[in-house]
Amino acid sequence: MAAVSSFGASLRAAGAGARIAPLTTSSTTSSSSSTLSAARRLNTRTQSRVSIRTYAADSPTPGGSPPPTPGQSTATTKVLFASVAVVIAAGTFFFLSPSKNVLGVGYGEGESNKLHGTKARVTADANSSNGGKKAPRVLSAPATQKDYQEVYNAIADKLESDPSYDNGQGHFGPVLVRLAWHASGTYDKNTKSGGSNGATMRFAPESDHGANAGLMVARKYMEEIHEEFPWITYSDLWTLGGVVAVQEMGGPVVPWRPGRQDALAENCTPDGRLPDGDKGPDHIRFIFNRMGFNDQEIVALSGAHALGRCHTDRSGFDGPWTFSPTSFTNAYFQLLFDSKWNLRKWEGPIQYQDKETSSLMMLTTDMALVQDKKFRKYAELYAKSEDKFFEDFSAAFNKLLELGVPEENFKKAEVSEEKGRKWSFKTLAAQEEK
Repeated sequence: MAAVSSFGASLRAAGAGARIAPLTTSSTTSSSSSTLSAARRLNTRTQSRVSIRTYAADSPTPGGSPPPTPGQSTATTKVLFASVAVVIAAGTFFFLSPSKNVLGVGYGEGESNKLHGTKARVTADANSSNGGKKAPRVLSAPATQKDYQEVYNAIADKLESDPSYDNGQGHFGPVLVRLAWHASGTYDKNTKSGGSNGATMRFAPESDHGANAGLMVARKYMEEIHEEFPWITYSDLWTLGGVVAVQEMGGPVVPWRPGRQDALAENCTPDGRLPDGDKGPDHIRFIFNRMGFNDQEIVALSGAHALGRCHTDRSGFDGPWTFSPTSFTNAYFQLLFDSKWNLRKWEGPIQYQDKETSSLMMLTTDMALVQDKKFRKYAELYAKSEDKFFEDFSAAFNKLLELGVPEENFKKAEVSEEKGRKWSFKTLAAQEEK
């Protein structure tokens, strides 16, 4: 199951995450009369999801075909060459189509040019069983906020779909936050490389980086969503998933907008760009300053450690940070100051445990928020005011999710509304209140 190594401590692990290859292109041709609109989601949603609970043709028969009779050979040869020419021409058009501008690599279903963020034009029979899966959604025009709200809802509907997940925790929210964070936190402002634009964790070697161990769970989760909405880029999907998880677990509304483009394996970022959990304040600042964050933003983002837990089979560390690891609150900061933390006596890496219950843990990077004077003043502020924490986290998380994305991408995104405008999405509970 997935470890949750988040903002103050991106955890190293021995296991390597499985990678999910991009979908191959399937060319779909249809007339307007045969295009069907995908059915709206019919599943009944539960009430509020904010709770404490916490992926060869057959060979000829012996002897083969008889030789051609005299006079057939030339004609047969001409037909053969003509057929080959047609195949070559079709292949050239498919792979080198001007609309794709790339050698036929990295496209999703329905001729979606995932590299350039264009929207798929998918034709699907909504009445077909589709192998037990929902038919891909149809977009016959540029996407709207309503289309993305449907993606949001599909992600949210599945968050508690497997009660046995993560040793009974039963909630995928924390690992989706971690996926969004690790897909974005590779940004280097000096080289203008990395960041959320690309979703290059789909490929090795990035998928195999120790810090990304366990994230194959989140990528598989998102792949199932992508099969239903093949028009959305993985880059947009993964970051939107982080927004969904934060909001559905009771956190603040996080502004979001589409426009990220997917990239190829050659754009994978080098290992070592995410924080190590066993390092102090100098390391934390080095990593986050490289991305463009200041001390206040570093501490605010660290508050995501209210969610999830560490796993020994991935990071070497063990345990949750809070008593309610699927509820987004300021409890992480309160526990830092209200509990007494002792070094844990065990054979694993250095970590701290609370004296009272010995069931919670903090990492060296977490303790740095208390020990470093500049960090401490913000940690104290957030321990006292959850509203202030929510406000600052929302702004910092939105900034994180847009790292490495050129502003013109957001303005050029194929959406029908005002270009570049940030959206707010309603939670499932808020939608049910109407």
